[in-house]
Amino acid sequence: MFDFSMIDNINRIIREGAQSCMTEREFMEKEISLFLSSPERRMMVDGYRYYTGEQEILQKKRTAIGEDGKPVVLHNLPNSRLEDNQYRKMVIQKTNYLVGKPITFRSDNKAYAKALGKVFNKAFARKIKSVAKHSLNEGICWIFPTYNDNGTLDFRVFPGYEVCPGWKDAEHSVLEYAYRIYPIRLFEGKNLERILWKVEVYTEHGIDYFESPTGGISLTPCEPYHQDYLMVSDEEGNETGYNWSKIPLIPFKSNDDEIPLIKSAKSLQDAINTILSNFCDNMREDSRNTILVLLNYDGQDLGEFRENLATYGAVKVNSDNGTEGGVSTLQVSVNAENYKAIIEILKKAIIENCMGYDAKDDRLAGSPNQMNIQSMYNDIDLDANNMETEFQASMEQLLWFVNAHLANTGAGDFTGETVEVIFNRDMMMNETDVINNIRNSEGILSDETLIAQHPWVTDPQAEMKRLEKQKQENMEQYGFYDDLHQKAAGGKDPDDDPEGGDGSRTGKEDKSGVKDGKQ
Repeated sequence: MFDFSMIDNINRIIREGAQSCMTEREFMEKEISLFLSSPERRMMVDGYRYYTGEQEILQKKRTAIGEDGKPVVLHNLPNSRLEDNQYRKMVIQKTNYLVGKPITFRSDNKAYAKALGKVFNKAFARKIKSVAKHSLNEGICWIFPTYNDNGTLDFRVFPGYEVCPGWKDAEHSVLEYAYRIYPIRLFEGKNLERILWKVEVYTEHGIDYFESPTGGISLTPCEPYHQDYLMVSDEEGNETGYNWSKIPLIPFKSNDDEIPLIKSAKSLQDAINTILSNFCDNMREDSRNTILVLLNYDGQDLGEFRENLATYGAVKVNSDNGTEGGVSTLQVSVNAENYKAIIEILKKAIIENCMGYDAKDDRLAGSPNQMNIQSMYNDIDLDANNMETEFQASMEQLLWFVNAHLANTGAGDFTGETVEVIFNRDMMMNETDVINNIRNSEGILSDETLIAQHPWVTDPQAEMKRLEKQKQENMEQYGFYDDLHQKAAGGKDPDDDPEGGDGSRTGKEDKSGVKDGKQ
């Protein structure tokens, strides 16, 4: 969530606007400018930059204390800029843990479940992973339900740093309006001409379009100026616009405070990169390992001494009598074990602070039991609980638009139907332990519940259908199906005939049509 300073600034803008008769356009320009320069948005951008590998270590410079006591940039020394992107690893790990497997929708209404399966298909499974990634990087991500060119319901993903929300409540659950701000590059020939900022204003009345050369100052309306959320064409090609009764922007939060994961990881990630880069520099440059001592070749002031030592790896000293010159060396050893120990400490710290798990944990050695595995996943499971709570609430909002779509397209009115949204967490498991527990639970739990817990099953409903089909085929193969079908229809089992207890057809018509031995 935005901190109180941000809220105070927005309230100040409202008060100033009321006192000075600020126009709606002017208010929008100030609010957007405030959002673009806010520390909250900068942290969102940092989260995405660090995920993609644009980290501060890339700006590293080699410096030394100069003659005036100020740092001087040295250009003739090795300057390693190494990234060990542990932060990206944490984001991918937490994303795949929660939504790596497709989300399951379970409803007693089979028609409803089937309709949801068509909407939330494999394409949606890919998009929800993108939503989770942005939600972790920026604290919040947005889904915009709309229709593509084919008239199919689609879901667009907006990163958190693109959307400035106007909330109705302090809990940040209901939108009053929202601004989407994003840059586009305009090219003239092959050369980059300029960057133009696009602004989209989302309200209950549709979308208004603006543009600005600076992002929030001097907004100018641009085509198509205004657009309704839904456009319906009749047989003659005339279009009619419709709007949802709610703003079709659904927030997906990684936590209720909307705090990006980078806030817990940035300092640790920078430390890892710095230690690795410095170690590599020390290994590459000879001046750090061997320092030349020039005897009786003039002295030097401290600034010159520090700069020459860093640049040339040599120092000049005078002896007491000052008569004899010479060259000697000082050896500076680099203890690689110290670097290794520090790196290991920092990596464990970033795992703990990001609430992930260590895949190289000693508890996974050999053939770990399920209790050890669950213990290793304890932190990430706790964090996933919070994230799932937020995603469940967001999916409930998204289902409102999906239900409206199904009703409008004639797929069925499922208003009031209950549906269970199941996030299938991707946890490592000891399959032997899990299967044995399933076997021990037979007769206590339903077959559907047991099948859903089996590590080899991805779709419990489909597996239940395959099992039923397999049972039916087995019964037909061994001749049981016809007899059972006859019983169900009210017929008699031949083996139950009192006049032919041995199964013979005495007194009955046999397959040749003979009755009692006569034609």
